[in-house]
Amino acid sequence: MKQQALGMCLTVILTIQLSGCGVLLHPERKGQRGGQVDPAIAVLNAAGLLLFVVPGLIAFGVDLYYGTIYLPGTAKTLNEEELNRLRTVDGQIQPEQLARLVSEQTGQIIHAEEMVSYPVGSVDELTFMLTEVQKKTSS
Repeated sequence: MKQQALGMCLTVILTIQLSGCGVLLHPERKGQRGGQVDPAIAVLNAAGLLLFVVPGLIAFGVDLYYGTIYLPGTAKTLNEEELNRLRTVDGQIQPEQLARLVSEQTGQIIHAEEMVSYPVGSVDELTFMLTEVQKKTSS
């Protein structure tokens, strides 16, 4: 009887850890890309690491993949004022200003003359273009 209860407890714990804490607790956060990490979700996932290493890693992976580990509304986006500082009078983006902003935000040195831009109509088109560029650079 004790072994059966212990087995049931372990099954429940493993099931929760395998699905990721953030996915269970905050399914509305699915699809977020970046932002500040929710400390409560990170601690719950870390507890899974302490108890069972593999399910804990899987929980972190699931939460990172779905974006449920991030607090809502904390992803870095440009507000209207920052975007206007990048534009010229005719509405075009100034490459030098953009390079400076990206350098400040990432800590990497970006040169405007090395930047390339492409018009993109959708996220799928952007994903395709990035995949193609990555294939060309790895060849």
